[in-house]
Amino acid sequence: MWSVPLLTGALAVACSGATRHDAGAAPRASTTAAPTAPEPDVQVTAASFRSLKTMTPVRGFFVANLLGHLDATLKVARSKDGGVYPPGTLLQLIPTEAMVKHRPGFDEATHDWEFFSLDVSPTGTKILKRGAAGVVNRFGGNCAACHRAAQAKFDMVCEHDHGCAPLPVGDDVIRAIQRSDPRPTN
Repeated sequence: MWSVPLLTGALAVACSGATRHDAGAAPRASTTAAPTAPEPDVQVTAASFRSLKTMTPVRGFFVANLLGHLDATLKVARSKDGGVYPPGTLLQLIPTEAMVKHRPGFDEATHDWEFFSLDVSPTGTKILKRGAAGVVNRFGGNCAACHRAAQAKFDMVCEHDHGCAPLPVGDDVIRAIQRSDPRPTN
């Protein structure tokens, strides 16, 4: 049986010779697609992080997309089956910790997520630490190590039923911390 590439190649060779009917015709445009530029990466600064009150709540966490792809982010966040978050996704459970999804190839070990430890105040946000290995949560655990325990279909995002170790505080404490976000909403 003929494979598509082999059949296409055979047709190209068979049709490449000039005949009396096309000898004066202009050369055909190439059908080879030009290589596409790599997807631009999200540039994360302290200004990227805003009050949780301005982000979209999904179950117990908050989402945004720094590249404007909020609908794609929400589709994955709301799916019971998981999925891969698009670049630019910003997820926060509490004001002082965040994770941002970068373009494919950013960091294979973290599935292209970057973790952040933040200082928040009424005047805004300061990035204290960013990356993977050196970013720890308020309980002393490495963020990337905890998130690696999430089932693969959830793209390193932890929730109660995603395979990650539970946090040492209950949802009521988490909600109180979320409501205490001091950053302005404008």
